[in-house]
Amino acid sequence: MKFRGLSYLLLIVALQMAPRLCGAYETDQFTNRLNPIADSTAVLDEQVNLAIAEAIADWKGRRNDWKVVTAIYNDIGGHHWVDKIERWAMNSEEVERLQPSRYDSIYRGHPLWATRVAALFGVGPTIKVNNQLIGSDKLGHFLSQGRKFYRRYLKYQDEAKAAEHSAYTERALFGQSTTGVYSNADLVANYEGFLFYRSLFEDNIIAGKPAILLWTGEDWEIQRSFTWADHVNEYWDEALNVNHFDNLLYPHMKERMEQFCPDYFEAPEAWDVENEAYLQERYKNIQLRDTSELRLSNLCVAPAAGEGFTTAAPVGQSN
Repeated sequence: MKFRGLSYLLLIVALQMAPRLCGAYETDQFTNRLNPIADSTAVLDEQVNLAIAEAIADWKGRRNDWKVVTAIYNDIGGHHWVDKIERWAMNSEEVERLQPSRYDSIYRGHPLWATRVAALFGVGPTIKVNNQLIGSDKLGHFLSQGRKFYRRYLKYQDEAKAAEHSAYTERALFGQSTTGVYSNADLVANYEGFLFYRSLFEDNIIAGKPAILLWTGEDWEIQRSFTWADHVNEYWDEALNVNHFDNLLYPHMKERMEQFCPDYFEAPEAWDVENEAYLQERYKNIQLRDTSELRLSNLCVAPAAGEGFTTAAPVGQSN
């Protein structure tokens, strides 16, 4: 009861902050997953490459890497809850989206005290990038949280130490404490944004590729184009890299996920993670939580002939 009382208190805080939290939504890559949508990698690549070109256009003065980073961020990132590129992806006719309503999403039907902010704001859209389904919010995490990650890295020169605050944001007011959700995929997008900012100036941050920019001694030159395909993978997808849920939300989410087992049996390949060992190694320092028991490949048990599907035996999830 004490734990639930704390959650009610946090919910009240979230309600009071509602005008500022207009972009604080969860996303849902379970609902309508089997509905095909167009891949938006090319149009999103264009937005970033235009921002990079604009950041160095008519450059004056000495080399200043942080000035380049800030110019890109000011162009397509932003100081508000929904970054400019994210808002563009949510509204552009060039980007096809899956948009379940709050009444159809994976968060539907749960008590308010369990879902908290997710129940209030519904879910954001899902888009396809590098052939992966991702929440549009991940674009903002990549640019804004990635920039903060990069700034901490420059301060500490220690990737694991820089990652600590990124994980803290998922545990604290704008993560699990108010939503019940610790998003592994958010942490992945934050980290990939950090790698993007490093790759502007450093060779081989993207394996086998030079830095995007080259300082000639007087000016910047673009050596290669940016592409989201260098960064987006299965771990950006919250149906594959499933969120960690607190004890209030976990039983409701597990029960809801089991309702997607028919979709899983229809197209199990849509729920596969390739190169799992590589991804685990890539993200070993960013404090992902193991939620593999909630993947449908583990949660759903194939039905015997003439029977309906069953689910795996309950597995507890620790906080």
